[in-house]
Amino acid sequence: MNIDRMVMAFAGTMVLVSALLAWQVSEMWLLLTAFVGLNVFQSAFTGFCPLAKILKKLGVQPGNAFK
Repeated sequence: MNIDRMVMAFAGTMVLVSALLAWQVSEMWLLLTAFVGLNVFQSAFTGFCPLAKILKKLGVQPGNAFK
């Protein structure tokens, strides 16, 4: 699995987990959903993603989006 797929899988997991927590625990968990969404949105324009940088340093194979 390359960095691009790992970043998208992580973002999707975080959105689903935070939505579940918002439903079960507190609506404040929607702030995590908003944070993840904003991070994905800005990375689409800038190409900068903190998780991608971390994965690259860990030696994960790069994809096309985050080099």
